[in-house]
Amino acid sequence: MDHRADGAWFTSEVAAHLDAVFRYFLRRAARRDADDLTAEVFATAWRRREDIPGEAILPWLYRTAGYVLANHRRRMQSIPSSLPDAPLDDDHAQRIADVDEITRALARLSERDREILLLHAWEGLDGNELADALGISRSGAQAALSRARSRLRAVWEPSMQDDGSF
Repeated sequence: MDHRADGAWFTSEVAAHLDAVFRYFLRRAARRDADDLTAEVFATAWRRREDIPGEAILPWLYRTAGYVLANHRRRMQSIPSSLPDAPLDDDHAQRIADVDEITRALARLSERDREILLLHAWEGLDGNELADALGISRSGAQAALSRARSRLRAVWEPSMQDDGSF
């Protein structure tokens, strides 16, 4: 019997990433949709468990989550905020200004550049994991991340110079 047919393998190896996938959706979709989107990813993972690479489970889940989110957005005909709730701090006004600055800079990037940067910065993917999540080679992922960072700097730096902040 293949170990992937075993519910215990799925629970210990795949479902162990439930919180990470849920947080992925919290940062990219409306809070009310995160549970359903997460459930859809894990239903897909169960159906396609034979396709999940044992050494790259989380990147495979993120890649699947990207497809699920794209399908959800097409169904909803609107794109919800792609930024998470910022952590609370003492200066609420500054936090709002910072989130606004980030939002404006990210909005000026392509969807692909935003996804690469968010997978790297928020999901913590690098190297092979980032490559697996993007469905490209490791060197391709490194190049794509480098280009996305350059484009972010290019759109962010002019806005910082305009108002003297940041």
